[in-house]
Amino acid sequence: MALTLTYTGQTSVPVEIEGFTPSWAQGKSLAEIEQFEIFHGNEKLPLAKMFQIKGDPSDLRFDFEGNLSGVHWIGAQMREGEIYIHGSGGRHIGAEMCGGEIRVEGDAGGWVGAEMRDGLIHVQGNAGHLVGSAYRGSPKGMTGGTILIEGDAGNEIGLTMRRGMIAIGGRAGDMLGFNMIAGTVLVFGECGIRPGAGMRRGTLGLLGPNPPAMLPSFRYACTSRLQVLPLMLKHLRNQGFAADTSGLDEAFEVFSGDLVALGKGEIFVRRTGGA
Repeated sequence: MALTLTYTGQTSVPVEIEGFTPSWAQGKSLAEIEQFEIFHGNEKLPLAKMFQIKGDPSDLRFDFEGNLSGVHWIGAQMREGEIYIHGSGGRHIGAEMCGGEIRVEGDAGGWVGAEMRDGLIHVQGNAGHLVGSAYRGSPKGMTGGTILIEGDAGNEIGLTMRRGMIAIGGRAGDMLGFNMIAGTVLVFGECGIRPGAGMRRGTLGLLGPNPPAMLPSFRYACTSRLQVLPLMLKHLRNQGFAADTSGLDEAFEVFSGDLVALGKGEIFVRRTGGA
């Protein structure tokens, strides 16, 4: 039986539950769990002030109920287990997570999976800016794991990303893969301006229509059917990703760069005219 947490807060002030993970709760009584300290703005409160809690934490599963769009850091630093958010969640979902799975049935705020190391985050709706990114001043962002966003996402997805995979089923904002070190980001909808700016290595796949202009510091490499793409798509389908992958057996234009950095990254762009 999962631990069910129903949000009862009636506030416009942010609520932060960083560190509240399935591993922390395992083996604890409901009375102990209710006393876990959270932040309501700059005020510390016990978890029970904002959540009705029932169930059993022994199976390492949390089920969050209610409108959690103002609740931040859900699943941050988790190492194992499962978290289900039955609705929308706030910022920093799964930040710095090292393992386990987080599934969001609605939308998510910014910083989804920021600096995550391993695990799976699957958002059925939209996400904010800086998915899988580094925090400001940090030398690297996401270093492993998979982030799936079925809807749209904002700017600077994969900022300073080092490893792992991010897939966006809808539209992505500007500066996709900015300062990317390595890893893979696939976008199935339209993409904003300046993809790959400052990237050193890694792969960006712009699989949707109307691709943006490449920066002048990228060089055209070839036009080819990509043997690696079907393997990536199979991996995403196995993870439950539902984006439309039809028509992706055609030839893609491949660009290398960013030549203002190391220049060993690649961007493949869907050709509007087909093979």
